[in-house]
Amino acid sequence: MFHGKGGYDYNSIYHMPIWLRKFTFKEIVDFYEEEKKQMAKAHGKGSSTVIDSSGKVNPSNVPYFSKGKSKKTEYK
Repeated sequence: MFHGKGGYDYNSIYHMPIWLRKFTFKEIVDFYEEEKKQMAKAHGKGSSTVIDSSGKVNPSNVPYFSKGKSKKTEYK
């Protein structure tokens, strides 16, 4: 029921035994904490952004600009 990320409806939670409600809540929390860890790991330390903290584009992080080559576009 949960892993569709739709959650539970009020009626199901209300009629669920308290021990099961606590267990379910703990499992959901554990699931999201693990998902958060995996997302942080996927982003990694080596990732760089094109935009710096001031909001301006940092050309050294853009491969096209850092090589110093200009590429002309051709229209037909």
